[in-house]
Amino acid sequence: MPDRCSLFRFVAFACPVLAAFGTVNLPHAALADPRDIAVEVRNLSEPVRCAEKDNVYLPFQAAANGPVLSSFQIEVLHPAYIGTLAADRQAPDWAQCDMTADPVHLGKPREETLVDNARYKLVAYSYPSLWRPSTVPVLIGDKREEGIHLLQLWAKEKDGPSEEVLVVYPQDGYWRGRPLSPRHLGNSAYGTSFLVGPVETEGRPIVALKALSFDPATGDFRLDFARGGSGSLAIAALDRDRLALSINFQGAVPADHPFAALRSMYVTETNADAARVAWVHEDGKGWGEAPVMGFTKASTPEFWLGRVLPSRHNTSAPDVSLSRFRAAVVEAATPKPTLTAGEPAVSETNVPKAMAPITR
Repeated sequence: MPDRCSLFRFVAFACPVLAAFGTVNLPHAALADPRDIAVEVRNLSEPVRCAEKDNVYLPFQAAANGPVLSSFQIEVLHPAYIGTLAADRQAPDWAQCDMTADPVHLGKPREETLVDNARYKLVAYSYPSLWRPSTVPVLIGDKREEGIHLLQLWAKEKDGPSEEVLVVYPQDGYWRGRPLSPRHLGNSAYGTSFLVGPVETEGRPIVALKALSFDPATGDFRLDFARGGSGSLAIAALDRDRLALSINFQGAVPADHPFAALRSMYVTETNADAARVAWVHEDGKGWGEAPVMGFTKASTPEFWLGRVLPSRHNTSAPDVSLSRFRAAVVEAATPKPTLTAGEPAVSETNVPKAMAPITR
């Protein structure tokens, strides 16, 4: 997998305020909705010492004999302690890491802006090598792009500055998102990844795509799955607190496959991209909480993965929650969000270019 911090600058870590560390930054609470259903979450995480390996694995699957899942929401939130950070730490940590046995498939290096309009910019990268062959085409209107390893989506004000908020790796179906960056830190880090669609294992968990499409007018992605069926991923909300994504499936995800998964990194509480989980009990009467490596499984209508203590690894990386699991379509926000008018945004100016991905 790609280096989580290679797209952003490194600054030293400091945290002068400690009072908020014990508070979980749970997603925005919503009134109970009779359309929400519970899904099964399992913990298949494994302990590691390498801070650049995704060892946290939480697959989500529809409940046996339950309704067929058609939609859900992914919410990416700044950690609860984000306001206490005087600076950030985003440098990779290769201590205790050995990637020499990872597969290598050669590619042709490339960087190209595929879309640049009043609302969105979509930038494509290809690297000298990747752990999987580059076979998934990217479709934009009647244009077909081959051999793309990474897509960066930038949101912007009309004819104004832009900020990167979402990335996807078409060859294995991994996504990462982040809210607009806090004004006091500049570009915040990426951290936890999420998979959308039929999750299977080929060396590690993946979603095999047949094609990935992007609509420049709406900013929506369409995912055509190799196992059949398709889905859409749309930005429903975007501000300096959160990024909300609406996921809708067209055609059922195979019942014997998870429909989504969270992937992250945990070595210790203070060397982790995610260290804690929380979930709404199936009866909806409250939250359960646990360390990520101690959690086993739950049946839940809402699940959160994140941190309550700052980490030396990707200190500003966001928390992630999955919720609004439903048997009906969830509409995206209208109109489509852009950066808040009148507020200066973090520009791509002087942001280092993406580097070759790290295999995980």
